[in-house]
Amino acid sequence: MTVIDVHAHLVPPDVIETLADRGRDFGIDLVETEPGCHCCKFESGMQIRPFFDTLTNADHRLGEMDRQGVDREILSIWTDIFGYDLPADKGNLWHVALNDSMTRLCDTHAERFSWLASGALQDASSAARELERGMKAGAVGAIVAAHVDGKNLGECDLDEYWSACMELNAPVFIHPAQPTAPPRAGRFALNQIVAYTNDTTLTVGSLISAGVMDRFPNLEFILSHGGGSVPFLIGRFDRMHRAADGKVTGNIAAQTPSDYLKRFYYDTILHHGPALKYLRDLVGLDRMLLGTDLPFPPGDLDPLTTLRDAGFDAAEIETIVETNPEALFDFQRGN
Repeated sequence: MTVIDVHAHLVPPDVIETLADRGRDFGIDLVETEPGCHCCKFESGMQIRPFFDTLTNADHRLGEMDRQGVDREILSIWTDIFGYDLPADKGNLWHVALNDSMTRLCDTHAERFSWLASGALQDASSAARELERGMKAGAVGAIVAAHVDGKNLGECDLDEYWSACMELNAPVFIHPAQPTAPPRAGRFALNQIVAYTNDTTLTVGSLISAGVMDRFPNLEFILSHGGGSVPFLIGRFDRMHRAADGKVTGNIAAQTPSDYLKRFYYDTILHHGPALKYLRDLVGLDRMLLGTDLPFPPGDLDPLTTLRDAGFDAAEIETIVETNPEALFDFQRGN
């Protein structure tokens, strides 16, 4: 059995070197918060929490994969540093640099790492072109943050980008971004627990209600953290689809929201066996993918044990960790 982790983050060290050399080209300053510790400060004034060692250390990650029994990770860059609030030209340069860095890293470790290409979604056209370039360089799919400068994806003019994703057979991983915690989520780790997952929930609702899922029927989305609250609020989504006037709400979805559930894939980062089994029963085993979210604190340090402890049998685990990702991603792109 080949164990594939579809949700893991790594920022190659040369990204920091690139920022040190030419951060002004992107509108980003590399700020030293303490000796040897750096963070991104965007020209908008937003400053991201510092990079930490396990986020930038590929050798450490390979050791962790061996310990976990993970054979391959599909890496994505940290969405909090995507800079969707940058001017489009600077944002495009930034994502070119990020994708070039990921290409070099994953080419060096092609037997263990695959990667997802990012783009400057503030300009759908340039993001589409960058995705095409990234896929030619070996990316196996796309990574997008769940909002563009505070605007839900379904409310953004992204049809050109979605069209490119579909034409390129690029699965799209939606990952939340909350570099600044909302006022009520500043303490008790509520940003990581609630705000990030709420970010996913809001944008999925927008993708359904704005008709994106109808306009792009072959577009494949992967949702982080088990889909946020979507699986558990789906009855409320359906109720309001029937009860509220679409002319008032803007909802133009052709079907009830629950009809779209099996259009998405869901990772396993829920940390709760009954929730994982509920997700399986709701969307089907064939829509579930193994994820760890490492190296961030909410990550799953022992994902295979998590599935076993939740009561999944050997055949179900093989479906989640190997069969489903092998069917979704073309790993030959990177070879």
